[in-house]
Amino acid sequence: MQPFHSQDYGPAVAALIEGDRLNSLGPGSPNQSALVALEKLDQAHLFRDQVIGDPDMADCCLSGLWLWHDFLDLSHNLSQAVDTPSGSYWHGIMHRREPDFPNSKYWFRRVDDHPIFPMLGAAAKQIANAVDVPQAGQFLITQETWDPFRFVDFCEQALGTGTESEQLARQIARQEWQILFSYCYQSAVQ
Repeated sequence: MQPFHSQDYGPAVAALIEGDRLNSLGPGSPNQSALVALEKLDQAHLFRDQVIGDPDMADCCLSGLWLWHDFLDLSHNLSQAVDTPSGSYWHGIMHRREPDFPNSKYWFRRVDDHPIFPMLGAAAKQIANAVDVPQAGQFLITQETWDPFRFVDFCEQALGTGTESEQLARQIARQEWQILFSYCYQSAVQ
């Protein structure tokens, strides 16, 4: 599992994602203290002096930042406008958190086989191996490839239970966010 460093994304992003935030599996409460900084953040500020080669991927990053701070509607507006596998991925995560699990699966069907799946599957396995995994999460250890649909089901079962399953799902969801954000950020400037 590659370490995630907020400083790799410049000072504007680092200020928004520093710390050890562990989002809810559900919608959470919008982080009003981040609202002004998020509203000021556009593609130019997000990528500072870097040349944006893929504006859709840049919008995916913006969608991810809104989602990180639990502004689901604003994240949704951005991801819905990006008709790519990565845009659909952010859209699927947003609906998983809403929670609208069937709609989340709809968007994950549009993702198909995303390039982050191998890294995410390995990270999920590593996280799961470090805890006493409940029966419902055993697939995280045994799966050969990342299955976003099983993860949606796992999140649905764990949501609001306060159990080890919920904690595990939240940790994996954070790792998913970090891997997807990093992928989109790097793809936007290549």
